[in-house]
Amino acid sequence: MLLEQPGRPLVLRELPDPEPGPGQVLLRVRACGVCRTDLHVADGELPDPKLPLILGHEIVGEVVACGAGVDGLRIGRRVGVPWLGHTCGRCRFCTSARENLCEAPGFTGYTLDGGFAELALAESRFCVPLPDRYGDVEAAALLRPGLIGPRAYRLGGPGRRLGIYGFGVAAHLLCQLARHDGREVYALTRPGDLDAQRFARELGAVWAGGSDELPPVPLDVAILFAPIGALVPAALRAVDRGGVVVCGGIHMSEIPAFEYRLLWHERVLRSVANLERRDAADFMARVATLPIRTAVTPFPLEEADRALDALRSGRLTGAAVLVP
Repeated sequence: MLLEQPGRPLVLRELPDPEPGPGQVLLRVRACGVCRTDLHVADGELPDPKLPLILGHEIVGEVVACGAGVDGLRIGRRVGVPWLGHTCGRCRFCTSARENLCEAPGFTGYTLDGGFAELALAESRFCVPLPDRYGDVEAAALLRPGLIGPRAYRLGGPGRRLGIYGFGVAAHLLCQLARHDGREVYALTRPGDLDAQRFARELGAVWAGGSDELPPVPLDVAILFAPIGALVPAALRAVDRGGVVVCGGIHMSEIPAFEYRLLWHERVLRSVANLERRDAADFMARVATLPIRTAVTPFPLEEADRALDALRSGRLTGAAVLVP
């Protein structure tokens, strides 16, 4: 399913089978999650995508061919492919263990072709082992939302009271992880979205309400998955002194001006950029031992636009996943 121009529907195309180059593997795509970042690319909110482009950066695939120099992966192995698909390995960030900030990165489904297809290429060093306990569709929901969420969670620190703004795919996984860690979760959804609030409570949130409300207690950490800039000052109002607000998305609408008093008392506002391979390895090792539930709605590959529309309108509970 090809994006030929942002703002236009995807187009079903038959393309030549790709061949893996040095360090690459060819994957038969078993499932590919549909993420809000795919929407940002498709709608033209992220600049300069590769065009034409195959979207999709939550790929669950089976290795069917290996290029020269691939070590550690074999034919038939099931792996995941996340958003960060290439780093230069030479810049000051890569050489200081901060590859998520690489100056010349490649992003799956944005600057590199992704997984809205039957076959996909990936660099073997960025492929992620997947826990056997999850099927293909369920495992797709662990990629990027499941990875960027734990990174935001780690950067937010260990505070007991965790608020999550925007209760989508990343939030529903993070809520369960936080509950296993003994933390209180406060879910802040789109105002009036009673289904999302009910879902959050089912997953262990101690309170769920609209993002236009203040939670009943001051928060230690607030993580924003909703790409709405106006939620930044709202979250700063909701966190306690010394609290941390983490913006977990790659794109956000304009943040309105706010009074300094919201940031005072050593509150911290920070963003999350991409993820590191160690984030993925640590998270997958952890969920292999925990009964994390992934809520998914599968769509046939050729209905990718319908899946994007469902995500755009907020009609989904959990993850949309394309199945070739």
